Amino acid sequence: MIGMPEPRMIALGFGKYVRSDKVFALERLVGDQRGEGRRTRVWIEGVPEPIVASRTEVTILRDMGEEAAADVPVLDEALDLAARLAAAADAGRVDLSDLGRRARRVLASTTQPQLPADD
Repeated sequence: MIGMPEPRMIALGFGKYVRSDKVFALERLVGDQRGEGRRTRVWIEGVPEPIVASRTEVTILRDMGEEAAADVPVLDEALDLAARLAAAADAGRVDLSDLGRRARRVLASTTQPQLPADD
């Protein structure tokens, strides 16, 4: 088909891979469903139940070659970052280097000035 990306294998995380042309739906997990490596429910042609992926729907869409569909508002990424911070704080495991890297990535996708790089 004209304009359709060539099918490719995409990673769902946890050692799971699927052909990009077999994915027909993605659902972001929220609330108590999300966490501990659970990010997205992925429906695959020929598989009766969705697979839970450890990667976000945006990352999966980008890997599928669907950049336009993956361009979600920066608010979604910021909320995901806030959720990670809250969960890490609750667990007593706050990794400031990881959170700083993620925050800089969110800022880089906006027109806001970036924070200085880590020394």
